[in-house]
Amino acid sequence: MALLSNKLNYMFMDKEKFLKRIKYNNEGYYIHYKIRGDYKVTVVMPVYNAEQTIARTIDSIIAQTIGFENIQLLIIDDLSTDSSREIILDYSKDYPNIFPVFLKENSGSPATPRNLGIQLATGKYITFIDSDDWFHGAGIEVLYNLLEKTNDQYAVGKTIKVDDKGEYIIGEYNNWADRESIDPYSIDRIFHHLGPTARMMNTAFLQERNIQFPNMKFAEDKQFFIDVITQCKTISTSKEIIYYANRYSDNMSLTTTTTIFEKTDTNISLINYVKRKNLPVQLEKMVLNRLYEFDCITRLFDRGHFLRSTEKEKYYEKFQEVLDTTKDLRYEFLDSFYEPWHKRLIELFRMDAYDDLVKLIEWNRNVSTKDFYIENSLPYYHLPLNKIKSARINMLALHHATITESDRLLLQYRIYGDFKDEIQTLVFRQRHNDLNELEFPIKFVGDNLYETSIPYEHISKIGSASYSVYIKYRNYMKLPVRMNSREIIKYDEKKLDFYVTVSDNFGFTLK
Repeated sequence: MALLSNKLNYMFMDKEKFLKRIKYNNEGYYIHYKIRGDYKVTVVMPVYNAEQTIARTIDSIIAQTIGFENIQLLIIDDLSTDSSREIILDYSKDYPNIFPVFLKENSGSPATPRNLGIQLATGKYITFIDSDDWFHGAGIEVLYNLLEKTNDQYAVGKTIKVDDKGEYIIGEYNNWADRESIDPYSIDRIFHHLGPTARMMNTAFLQERNIQFPNMKFAEDKQFFIDVITQCKTISTSKEIIYYANRYSDNMSLTTTTTIFEKTDTNISLINYVKRKNLPVQLEKMVLNRLYEFDCITRLFDRGHFLRSTEKEKYYEKFQEVLDTTKDLRYEFLDSFYEPWHKRLIELFRMDAYDDLVKLIEWNRNVSTKDFYIENSLPYYHLPLNKIKSARINMLALHHATITESDRLLLQYRIYGDFKDEIQTLVFRQRHNDLNELEFPIKFVGDNLYETSIPYEHISKIGSASYSVYIKYRNYMKLPVRMNSREIIKYDEKKLDFYVTVSDNFGFTLK
């Protein structure tokens, strides 16, 4: 009866009246057209008050090189109060593979719309997009072809964050190379970027294993992708651009309305969820490292809101709750930390040395040029604290000399640290445009000294702009080169200005 009523209302009413008269099913949603057809890929798009951006998002899907007829687009509106539903209906008139799905009540997070999308999907593979983002023109086809070739359950490509300043690669450890059917745990930071962007999965894999987004206000995507990745024997990755994430300043996110204490509560809940899964120790370490070091240290303490707060005791109480979750671990959770000074923060907290803890955060955030020393070829920071005086540095590079020749530059620098055997190239990357860069080989000279030969003609090809300079190691890691002098070189009517950044690092401007 409800189905017939909806059809009649749609035929004889304008959109505004029709939307007010919708009859919802017993599950609390309305599907405008009967879900039908077998597709190569299902795209699930949750929507809430997206009238300003949704057209661009839909248009990016329609324009996909895989052919829009091969895509099932499920647009699931979470009771928008703007004109989003009218826009969705207009698109569905022209494209029979656009399926509007309207929720009777607002769910409060993307979890419910995404889960409904998984349930309704009929495509062989499934991917998600937010209603303010967009796909690269070939993005869906790249991941589809990759999964068809490898028969993996999961593939991830390159996400570009676009903001008011420029374009930046997100999670380069995921997408620095094309890799087929690899052990997912060979990517050491795979759990550090767990948003839905630039990912595609086998639909049956999700449906048969009942993998769903939990109904949480924050971090639902982290739990979902932890569940996905930990159930995959192999995955594939692509270095191709798949997805553009809209981070313009006028684009508000639900996460901006969530307090740091609410976020930490959610992360504590997620830590306990992971512990209950009883994963193999090395795998559990990888998952929990992201939650402990990144979410519960960096985001809780290493932020301006902590330093500005007049109620720091609340932060300490909340962090003690975090540490309480480590008491029954099968290992020392600090062993998997990436940043040595984070270990120092834990030590200070355990000593109740809160004044020093605040000084440590102030030092990290506000001291651009940090004092260091070398001992036994290993680098250390001098810490301006009472209880602890130093912290290891993983890797440190120091400018040694800039030698000008008729057709090239020779840059020399000394490198100290733990991963000297995994040094790869010297990189010039344009500031605010991660996609424009040059790489040059690195030669070992001796006694921690390295050298790079840079032909002028290669530099002149990259265009007038400002560039950061760093050493790439371990495939994607970035090591800036500290220096204390400036060098201006003229070549073929070009001016190369090698300068010192505010952090005493090497940079250059090409004019």
